[in-house]
Amino acid sequence: MRLMLYLFAVVFLMVGSALAIHATVTDDGLILYFSFDDAKNGTVMDETGGGNDGVIDGAEIATDEVVYGNGSLLCDDGNDSVSVDSFKALEEYTDNSYLFWLNFTDVNSGAWNQIIAKKAPGSDRSPGIWTCNRASLHIHYRFNPGNAGSLCVGPEGEGDEFAAGDWHHIGGIKEGDKFKFYIDGEVVDEKDVPASHAQGAEKLYIGKTGYTSALFYIDDLYVYDRALSADEVGNVMEGGLLTPVEPKDKLATTWGQLKTRRD
Repeated sequence: MRLMLYLFAVVFLMVGSALAIHATVTDDGLILYFSFDDAKNGTVMDETGGGNDGVIDGAEIATDEVVYGNGSLLCDDGNDSVSVDSFKALEEYTDNSYLFWLNFTDVNSGAWNQIIAKKAPGSDRSPGIWTCNRASLHIHYRFNPGNAGSLCVGPEGEGDEFAAGDWHHIGGIKEGDKFKFYIDGEVVDEKDVPASHAQGAEKLYIGKTGYTSALFYIDDLYVYDRALSADEVGNVMEGGLLTPVEPKDKLATTWGQLKTRRD
């Protein structure tokens, strides 16, 4: 009996340590996280604990199309948006990573339709993420100055199209003057971008800005103030963490951070 208890304790500690190390590695630099599982008083909660909640305008929490958890954010009208007020880490990063699940509900209007924009004084490309100005579905992911980045990308790379109704994991990773565009955990495009892109005290938007919103569901949005590695992109895509909150019972909360995908 003592031997069994000893072995159980060793395994328990080893699993706990492994999970804690995993969470520590992947949480490094996480400055904003929305699960979109629910909304309270017209806001979606920043689940990093940083208090940078998003204000909903027209968009809604949906439960019919979900990758992880209990909900996703639906922008099904061109005027729908969520806005996040500026905060220090958001307005000062140079390297950055944006990761999220995306499911278009309809084709593009034929104009530039916004998905996400981190604005800066005089710019909306830090980054700016749109669908391309054609009646089909591609992602246009750019940085200023120079309006540099990916042009019109789909799941198989430049020129390929998304299909409405399909979930895909999107990862935009900027490191120095290099940009890697991941879709479903694979690099589909690489571009040179400005190492020192436009930044400053302006809001982050999901959906409508000065541009009409694209029509989509979005789930599990992670924003980092550093460039993630390919392995980390894969970990986030697989739901390997939630937030870096320090719990009283660290092991129990680390277990709680591991997410289950809804198929």
